[in-house]
Amino acid sequence: MPYEPPTHTVERSIRATTGAKIVAGVDEVGRGAWAGPVTVCAAVTGLRRPPVGLTDSKLISPKRRTEMAGQLESWVTAHALGHASPEEIDEFGMTAALRLAAVRALDGLPVRPDAVILDGKHDYLGAPWLVRTVIKGDQSCVAVAAASVIAKVCRDAMMAELQGEWADFAFAENAGYPSPVHKAALAALGPTPHHRLSWAYLDALPQWRHLKKVRISPEAAALESGGQLGFEF
Repeated sequence: MPYEPPTHTVERSIRATTGAKIVAGVDEVGRGAWAGPVTVCAAVTGLRRPPVGLTDSKLISPKRRTEMAGQLESWVTAHALGHASPEEIDEFGMTAALRLAAVRALDGLPVRPDAVILDGKHDYLGAPWLVRTVIKGDQSCVAVAAASVIAKVCRDAMMAELQGEWADFAFAENAGYPSPVHKAALAALGPTPHHRLSWAYLDALPQWRHLKKVRISPEAAALESGGQLGFEF
């Protein structure tokens, strides 16, 4: 299906309205998985012409996505990855885990960005970062699209490394998402150390339900309430 290539329109707007000089695009992968970390990439691209074919990672075939990630890693001005583990997701909830991973990615950049373009509707990053959220930013914004591809390829590779020890779960194929093979392995063998144990899938597995974790942290509850975490512009 044809798609419009991403542009620098949002970044130019941010630069013009705020005076920001360094703008990072941020995107996550793994939010809906049952196993593995949530991974965030922060990418700074400047205003250069992007590689041909760059778009949301979900719209690119796995082979082309891997090739694109290799090209992007040398093309972007800077990029860094951050992860939040299944244990952190269980303890703090997804919103807080996303923030942990995003801050780790942003802190990993060689220069602190003046502003951030965050894919999606909700600002899970918050103060002191200046954030502009963009729905489908991974399709429309160059820096976010670059972050999307790098994050996806990185996390997929991390999950594929688990295949040897946990072959029945087919993590190399499903990246921790609930495929039929993954569901069957869960029912037969129970969750691995890489599974998120606070998630509702355990409610449907009576033999493993006793392993479910319940978050009781007030901070986690507040962050999971769905409100915006910081200033948007």
